[in-house]
Amino acid sequence: MSSRQRLFRLFYRLGFTPWDGHPLATSLRELVEGDGALTPGTALDIGCGTGDNALYLAGLGWDVTGVDYVATAVQKARAKAAKRDASAPGAVRFDQADATRLTGQGIGADFGLIIDNGCLHGMSANDRDAYVGEVTAVAAPDARLLIVAFVPGASFGVPGIDPAEVERRFALGWTLLSSGDEPGLDRGGKNPARYYLFARRRT
Repeated sequence: MSSRQRLFRLFYRLGFTPWDGHPLATSLRELVEGDGALTPGTALDIGCGTGDNALYLAGLGWDVTGVDYVATAVQKARAKAAKRDASAPGAVRFDQADATRLTGQGIGADFGLIIDNGCLHGMSANDRDAYVGEVTAVAAPDARLLIVAFVPGASFGVPGIDPAEVERRFALGWTLLSSGDEPGLDRGGKNPARYYLFARRRT
């Protein structure tokens, strides 16, 4: 277990989760509800936390798997899911899993939409290498990947990731469709975040 994984488990144990309950990313809303919105299918929410994004997608008819390596977060997400209206259109499940080892943990594959709202930007360089390979391995041939991440120095305690690094890491096998500021997580300009929307290239 990495030191960062231990840190986040401690945060949840202490109840210090400032990322929990933040607004949904504007880029996610536009992708699934805006003009030319994606047709609901299978989705993977990486670093799902307590499940807000996954439950939002399920409410729109997506069949969603949310994964997080912190057991407490997964338990809270499952508790939220248990309170859903039984007639809600999409299915949702939550599993404890490591984003750098997705293929060996039984979460499935061929996801049409993969979202990461604040996972990649906290990883070490080695974990980022593994993450890219695992995300690519579980993506459907024409999948969309939406990453929302802080830039370096934007948020205390979060390493952040440069836009150029995001683009470089996904240059093989993915096409960048759009990117830009993520106003939904900006918090008054104090924590600038960016979104990156990729399409999986057929091989």
